[in-house]
Amino acid sequence: MDFAKVILETGPGGRARWKEEPVPLSEGTPTARLSTLLPSGGLQLRMSPVGFHSAFHCTQNPQWLFVLRGQMEIGLQDGSTRVFRPGDHFFSDDTLPAGATFDAALHGHCSRQLGPEPLVTAFVRG
Repeated sequence: MDFAKVILETGPGGRARWKEEPVPLSEGTPTARLSTLLPSGGLQLRMSPVGFHSAFHCTQNPQWLFVLRGQMEIGLQDGSTRVFRPGDHFFSDDTLPAGATFDAALHGHCSRQLGPEPLVTAFVRG
């Protein structure tokens, strides 16, 4: 049994893209499967009000993002979007390529709050 790790990463040419990889749930008991202990560098909580949206940006520090309340839409440079709801997650690792200067028409992702309630998220540094 595996946990699906949804990853927002920097792909070829510096553009953000999605991928998934399995995290084995190889520990625990048959009724409570666990992964191995994953490293973390701290927890940060955020509340984004109704109407929040960001310009294109890159992730400064790779981190897990867990949606606790509300809905979040992530947009990529190719025009695709993905919506995350309470209980959804992704690992944000679309950092600026080494030596690159940020170009808002090429790099990163944008995000926005959707729906009638504020967006509440938890960030866990990877």
